[in-house]
Amino acid sequence: MKHRNLYHSFRDAWRGILHVFRSERNMRIHLIAGLVVLLFAGISGVPRLEFLILILTIGMMFVAEIINTAFEEVVNLITKEYHPLAGLVKNIAAGAVLVAALTSLWVGYIVLKDKLLP
Repeated sequence: MKHRNLYHSFRDAWRGILHVFRSERNMRIHLIAGLVVLLFAGISGVPRLEFLILILTIGMMFVAEIINTAFEEVVNLITKEYHPLAGLVKNIAAGAVLVAALTSLWVGYIVLKDKLLP
């Protein structure tokens, strides 16, 4: 394996992240939702620890979507035809994103409920 410098490693990682944002509609939706939540939390004076929890939860959501996209791309590389195991792998990865999304919703609700529902 070729040894690369740190710059190239970060550049390639950034390219991967940008690919997911450009190619996956759901990632763009997560980005917009995350920014709205953080903006609202900042404006409404959410305490620092709760704000940090929101950031970590949103980050977890991005990681789940990035990993899901990686699984989908690998499956597409392996086979272009439908195969039950390929479908199962994609469904499992999508399930991980769903778990992350539901967790994010619950965390956001718990942190922001007093600000949303006076």
